[in-house]
Amino acid sequence: MTEETITAKEYKLDVESELRFEIETKDCKVSVELKLGSAELFGTELVKGKAYEFHTGAKVAIFTYRGCTLEVRGETDVIYISRETPMIQYLNCHAALEQMREKAEEEDTLGPIALIVGPTDVGKSTLCKIFLNYAARMNRRPLYCDIDVGQGTLSVPGMIASILVERPASLTEGFSQSAPLVYHHGHRSPSENSALYKMIIKKMAEVAITSRESNKGLKTSGIIINTCGWVKGAGYKSLLHAAEEFQVDVIFVLDQERLYNELLRDVPSKVKVVLLPKSGGVVERSKTQRGEARDGRIREYFYGGRSPLYPFSFDVKWADMRLYKIGAPALPASCLPIGMKPEDHLTKLVPVAPSPAILHHLISISFAESLEDDVLCTNIMGFICVTGVDPERQVVTVLSPQPRPLPPNNILLLSDIQFMDSH
Repeated sequence: MTEETITAKEYKLDVESELRFEIETKDCKVSVELKLGSAELFGTELVKGKAYEFHTGAKVAIFTYRGCTLEVRGETDVIYISRETPMIQYLNCHAALEQMREKAEEEDTLGPIALIVGPTDVGKSTLCKIFLNYAARMNRRPLYCDIDVGQGTLSVPGMIASILVERPASLTEGFSQSAPLVYHHGHRSPSENSALYKMIIKKMAEVAITSRESNKGLKTSGIIINTCGWVKGAGYKSLLHAAEEFQVDVIFVLDQERLYNELLRDVPSKVKVVLLPKSGGVVERSKTQRGEARDGRIREYFYGGRSPLYPFSFDVKWADMRLYKIGAPALPASCLPIGMKPEDHLTKLVPVAPSPAILHHLISISFAESLEDDVLCTNIMGFICVTGVDPERQVVTVLSPQPRPLPPNNILLLSDIQFMDSH
């Protein structure tokens, strides 16, 4: 390690400025320590005198309202101080949401429901994190719903999920995810089964709204909803569907004026639509980088992040697997039974016989124990990954966060998402 790598460098930030850096070098880590003043990372405050470590793939923007001094140790690919930042606009939006919460408290009504929309790689997940952290710092308990199946900030990719946020996110571990509500979609994009996508969004919205009515803290704290970057054609219609099902009060549009004007035209006038700039530190990712991010999320599910986890590997007999996938091959309209819609095949449960074709695929373990249950809209218990298939012995080897056996009666849902276990 070179002397430059281990030497600490101090950066003095002016009022309302950001220190931005990226780490792309493999097996590299950078530590940041707040020496003077106050600063925050995506709404989470830094503790003075505490060193925070960031690893390969990190893209960090540390913001200060009043000025600060930061000490950075380690080698970064890019590092600079920016005085052009949209954080004041984001803060003003948080203040507007907080006013809506205060009004809801006074009138004993429901708090704000905010939908964050925009194309890919404009900082939607980051803006959600900022709003949630600011709300938690005001002693609120908002619900965070992530309906972006492509990346999966709360679960593995291919799912939608929600959690109750009771405290600001840890700078290293993120939000506490002890009891997420997860629904299976099984694809990288909503377009691969839009009928199922709309169905599980409707179910999540029903659960969210019911939860608000029975939880006083959640009732006024509201909901923050993160969406995918598919904003044209059917993707735009899915955004309108989500806005309608969640009964949103405000839509924040990041970095696309066309989408902003389309929403102004198409949503009810009572819904506020706000156009916001993206942060200058947002970086567009290639298809390869997005794939690596998906693999990283799955690896973290099984093996943990900073706090390591130790998954189990064991064999499961084919006869013990009740495996299904959602979606059957389409039939010509002339072959459909009377009353059946052409898109109904997309929400049909199809039995899957274990075979080498399922190797490396993720499988969701549903809480549903019978086909008579509403399997498609039943939440998910957890995930396993098929790491080996032996047709002669008729067993599959699975990677699991829990020891054997698998739940005996629960239905397993096959996902199109694949993961190559390199451990």
